[in-house]
Amino acid sequence: MTKLVSHPKNRFRHLAATALFALASSPSAASFSSPSLGSWGSIVRGGSLSPQSPLPTARSSLLQRSLASTTTTDLSEASTIAGDTMKPAEKLEALRAKMKELSLDVMIIPSDDPHLSEYVPEAYMRRKFMSGFGGSAGTAVVTQEEAHLWTDSRYWNEASMTIDGSLWTLQKQGQPKVKTIVGYLGDLAAGRFESHGALKVGIDPFVHPASFAKDLKEAFAESAKKELDRSDDANPIGELDTSHPNLIDPIWGEARPEVPYNAFRPHPLEFAGASVAEKVESVRKEMEEKKATMTVFGALDDVAYLLNVRAMGDVDTCPVGIAYATVTNDEITLYCDPRKVESAEVKEHLKEVTIKEYDAIVDDVKAHCEAEGNKVWIDCSRSNLAISSVIPEKLLVDSQNAITPMKACKNDAELEGMRKAHVVDGAAMAKFIAWLENAIVNEGKSVSEVEIDEVLTGYRAEQPGFLECSFPTIAGVGPNAAIIHYRAVEDEVMKHLDASQPILIDSGGQYTYGTTDVTRTWHFGEATEEFKDTYTRVLKGNIGVDSMIFPEDTPGFVLDVFARKALWEAGKDYGHGTGHGVGAALNVHEGPHSISPRFGNKEGLKKGMVVSNEPGYYEDGNFGIRIENLLEMQYVKPEHNDPSFEVGPAEKKFLKFARLTMIPIQKNLIKLDLMTKAELDWLDSYHAEVFEKVSPLLEAGSPAMKWLEKSCEKFDRS
Repeated sequence: MTKLVSHPKNRFRHLAATALFALASSPSAASFSSPSLGSWGSIVRGGSLSPQSPLPTARSSLLQRSLASTTTTDLSEASTIAGDTMKPAEKLEALRAKMKELSLDVMIIPSDDPHLSEYVPEAYMRRKFMSGFGGSAGTAVVTQEEAHLWTDSRYWNEASMTIDGSLWTLQKQGQPKVKTIVGYLGDLAAGRFESHGALKVGIDPFVHPASFAKDLKEAFAESAKKELDRSDDANPIGELDTSHPNLIDPIWGEARPEVPYNAFRPHPLEFAGASVAEKVESVRKEMEEKKATMTVFGALDDVAYLLNVRAMGDVDTCPVGIAYATVTNDEITLYCDPRKVESAEVKEHLKEVTIKEYDAIVDDVKAHCEAEGNKVWIDCSRSNLAISSVIPEKLLVDSQNAITPMKACKNDAELEGMRKAHVVDGAAMAKFIAWLENAIVNEGKSVSEVEIDEVLTGYRAEQPGFLECSFPTIAGVGPNAAIIHYRAVEDEVMKHLDASQPILIDSGGQYTYGTTDVTRTWHFGEATEEFKDTYTRVLKGNIGVDSMIFPEDTPGFVLDVFARKALWEAGKDYGHGTGHGVGAALNVHEGPHSISPRFGNKEGLKKGMVVSNEPGYYEDGNFGIRIENLLEMQYVKPEHNDPSFEVGPAEKKFLKFARLTMIPIQKNLIKLDLMTKAELDWLDSYHAEVFEKVSPLLEAGSPAMKWLEKSCEKFDRS
């Protein structure tokens, strides 16, 4: 899954799709409904559950969990949120009235929750409520006269279709003449300062990063000097007001969903690889080095990793729970809804942890700062402004927290869990593609993108330890594959796959022991020469990165060119990064490392990190191609795994990639004349490894085994 890909998530389609398979044989399946899920009639549609198209049977426990969990984004594909009956103009009118009452000139409405998460519970989708735009990236800015929405190129089409153009102006972030938000506010402040005084900008400090206040202050100073030829120090042209409760929630009213409070579950030591006590000990050692007496963890995956807990339902597809954590020299504290820790199992697991109310975090950090000699360590880039603002600058240690590198560099148990997850994922994919190829090629059917999504999830649900998808599945036929963040729903945009068009499928699973993410592009008919040429160049880029040997601590951007070389030679490129970090039974997107053409991320690559390798190419209105494997980083020389091994002054430790993803690559789309012998050898070696690891999980003579055998045969070089 590309790091740029972030999608509106309909939890129903992923968890409940597996339950749908279990209900398929029930006479009442087509009319099943519940208050939280609504009617299933639109999913149980003609043909998709017929005896001619057998589907895997899902476990009933998945149905129970999907009904019992507090869901966060049910039916989120809609441009409006469930229960929202206000008209767009009414929302803006209500907001502006409140702004006027509070003397606010501007209100900023971001995408974030208090933990700055990539995916957020529906209760925090305030920008979507106000504007109608539900993409994962975007910020709304409202003044008394105007309303603007900033978003990047992934979402320009979606935004233009979902916002009311008579009320909102789309700011196409990244375009040459489009200002940044702080640049826009700086110029706005300068333009009105002499007639109206300082521009007063309102924000909710809980959903803005700690860095935002600094960025805005700098923008005001720059505009004051540039536009007014004056210093902004004595009499600023703008000011930030964080003193009011969130202004959107009263407008949303009772229709606003409740913040979810699904229970934590212990993450077993056999998968975690290190106990809570061991992790806390490591944190405290680093606190001592930084002379910090408290460290604060605000990112949900940091909290989950530190305390070896996971949750399901708070944030769709992410096994984390809404909470903060702090570590001091003598206490570990978890701030969360008490309903999340009611079970005896969780209480026993967290018996050394103090549990406090979720909202107590700010006061506790503030109180800690008031004691003489205390200092607080917090990563301001991953923490909200409300928490960081109560820490005096002289008491602040602002740097990457201790959990980030621990989480990124997987231990042996975590890596073993990731390997296992990818093998069972390979078995699920073999069953799925065997089914899909048979439906298209042998039965001559056309299969909708939505059904493809559902059936694939069903095959994953058969695998031991499967919990939910690791992100919303992308299943794009033909031109829909060129929409990088595409999400199929039953509308006029949805397409059906047949032998005449290719399909790009980007999907993954959350298992109790690991997280998967894989993209393959398939064509079950005769592809054009142009398609094959581009497909081969994308594959060459994937092999180019996969085959790299490089010194430890090399930044990821150094490797990016190898993914693009073959495409560049044909005058082609792609707009997203090549690789993102992946959590171990955690979030599918994880930092701090990446492989990207952007030079800003200088984080060095290290042993134990997991990264995606996903070059692609997208031709608007025609097709999209992406080939993605997950890779783990290993030392080239096994002796370097010994922590006591000392490297000489002229020697470096070098890394190589080991493949995690165990899913064949379609061979008949490859142009032989573009491939080198080394690349063909790589392909044969990879397929031999896939067959060796996945075939024991498949039944001899089954359609899946036959498909795997054929797909893993050596490439015909004649």
